[in-house]
Amino acid sequence: MVQARLPAMARLAARIAPRESSDDIVQEALIRAWRYRNSYDSRTGSLTNWLMGIVGNEARRAARRQKPLVSPLPRLELATLEDNEEVEAAVRRLPPRQRLAVDCFYYADLTISETAAVMRCSEGTVKSTLADARQRLRAILIRAR
Repeated sequence: MVQARLPAMARLAARIAPRESSDDIVQEALIRAWRYRNSYDSRTGSLTNWLMGIVGNEARRAARRQKPLVSPLPRLELATLEDNEEVEAAVRRLPPRQRLAVDCFYYADLTISETAAVMRCSEGTVKSTLADARQRLRAILIRAR
């Protein structure tokens, strides 16, 4: 059941905690999911949403353990957006919540529903946050030119 979502889980982990091993984060998330499998309730959301929420939590824990960055973030080879250093720099300038929404939706290729599970908010809030992030990115990129 989990196999199909592993790539998205790894991309999300890599975006939230870029200096940590995404494989380690996903593995910890799967251990936590197994340990708390009895708490999953299909009436409150899909298994994918539940798993992505756990990955988001584990990645945030890993990111908090990180020392402050001294050098720029390493570029990931996961999405064509990341081939543009200007866009990547603009994304790093977003407020944390907007950056998380962009990372989940555009870089980890999560659905709105999955992104809402990771962000622990409603789907409407995700849509609004993404709209605000796009507007802010547009302004940042226009100023950069």
